[in-house]
Amino acid sequence: MAEERSELEERIIIKDQHTKEIDLVNRDPKHINEDVVKVDFEDVIAEPVGTYSFDGVWKTSYTTFTISKYWCYRLLSAILGIPLAVVWGFLFALISFCHIWAVVPCIKSYLIEIQCVSRIYSLCIHTFCDPLFEALSKICSNIRVALRKEI
Repeated sequence: MAEERSELEERIIIKDQHTKEIDLVNRDPKHINEDVVKVDFEDVIAEPVGTYSFDGVWKTSYTTFTISKYWCYRLLSAILGIPLAVVWGFLFALISFCHIWAVVPCIKSYLIEIQCVSRIYSLCIHTFCDPLFEALSKICSNIRVALRKEI
């Protein structure tokens, strides 16, 4: 038991900081491709009642579809998987870079500048508008409204 634990700790220490242990069984743990990947033979090809082909043709079609889909996907992912991973890695690195070095600093700068402007605006409102509206309220304070119903 202790030997297994020390071996596990050693693997954790040796593990690269920029990669993580990946699950080779559950490759879509967040279910982002749940609706795309579930395309089977029955979802694409179906024969209604009364228009059946020969059983051998149906079985061969099923096998051909399933195997060709499986191997075409494997071939395309073998050829294009790594180059596209580089492209997507570069794109998301670029997005992260822009967000970290441009977007957030611009937003922070804007918030700092707008705080200064808001203080000046508030000062102007309190200096010029408050006395004006206070005077208007005193002028209008003696107005009385009476409602009468005339028959």
